[in-house]
Amino acid sequence: MTMTASERLRAVEDAVAQLRSELGAAGVTLPSLRMDPVSAAGMDPYPLVELGRCNLDTALRLVAVLHHARK
Repeated sequence: MTMTASERLRAVEDAVAQLRSELGAAGVTLPSLRMDPVSAAGMDPYPLVELGRCNLDTALRLVAVLHHARK
């Protein structure tokens, strides 16, 4: 079953919201986290999520969270 454009948008918006929430719970904020509007507007069944740019402190927090998750 193929997703409609509105279903794809809703799915990527939900994924961004969930990712933002989980990262926030781990103490990480990616200020540029968002749906990629170009990929979401096309017919690609899997729109991209932009993680965006972050400062050094945020990058190190993300490294720590990912390192801890592997243990």
